[in-house]
Amino acid sequence: MEKVYRNFFRKCYLRTGHFIPVKPLNQCVFPGDFFQVRNGEMITLGNIFRNNIIDPAFVEFGYGIALNPSSWHFSDAVKKPYSGRGTGEGPISGEFEFSKQVLSFAESGSFFFTGNNPESVKILNWKDIQQQLIIKLTQTCYSFRDVFVVTETATMSSWTLAIAGASNAELEIATDTSNFGLVDIFGHESAKTIQSKDIEYYHRENKRRPAFFKAQKLQVQDEKVEVFISDLIMQKHGQYDWANGFFDCGFQLDNDFSSDMPPCAETGILDLLQAGQLNPNTALNYFKWTEANLDDIEKLFLTYGDN
Repeated sequence: MEKVYRNFFRKCYLRTGHFIPVKPLNQCVFPGDFFQVRNGEMITLGNIFRNNIIDPAFVEFGYGIALNPSSWHFSDAVKKPYSGRGTGEGPISGEFEFSKQVLSFAESGSFFFTGNNPESVKILNWKDIQQQLIIKLTQTCYSFRDVFVVTETATMSSWTLAIAGASNAELEIATDTSNFGLVDIFGHESAKTIQSKDIEYYHRENKRRPAFFKAQKLQVQDEKVEVFISDLIMQKHGQYDWANGFFDCGFQLDNDFSSDMPPCAETGILDLLQAGQLNPNTALNYFKWTEANLDDIEKLFLTYGDN
């Protein structure tokens, strides 16, 4: 059922200016955290400041950076078939008035999200440290070929998220707060769940926990990829002739072959380097940083055995 979250993750990235929810949503992430994605999971391996990879004295942080509030209120395939006010009878206070609302979710993965007072913490001078990070993460401190570094995290004074686990899911909520607008019930601290049907996830967070982030990912330089792939294509020419002559087992081969390289070719490019060719002095020629994007979100929902 984890894939019901995918729609929210993608829409969050697009609506909030490229912030990605942490996975799972009950975790925290901090500027400087470095992680890998394995079998659909974010695996945090350390923090560049806590692990003394980068001296914090040379880093400028921005705190309490205000984010656009309207970008943190969004939904997908959710309707409000009913909103109304009613009265009830309390055993002590007597008659009271309440507001009630029904949310209808069209399909699995439909969601409703609202976040209040968003702000971020950001590494402001990323450009000043990105090159030494490449050298340290790939050569002198670690030997990563695939890693993400968190550059900014977002928090809210509160946020609420509901995600449907099936088509035609419903969530009925109510509040007895007086003089309260009907359209704002979802996410309010006084809102109570009356009943729900096929809701996979429903959570309200009341603390400023950093659960949304932007990250830079380590990537092989494009020009290096092109050179290596050209070399590999050249090496494939004559491969069948060589195999027919080398193996004494009667292979029936011809020289028809495809010059297309598989999409995953880039991940193994550096394995073809000669010993010592990649070192602290040459690392910047082979690696660069790019912003984590929708393709990386897809990796959070790819697990072994997926078709």
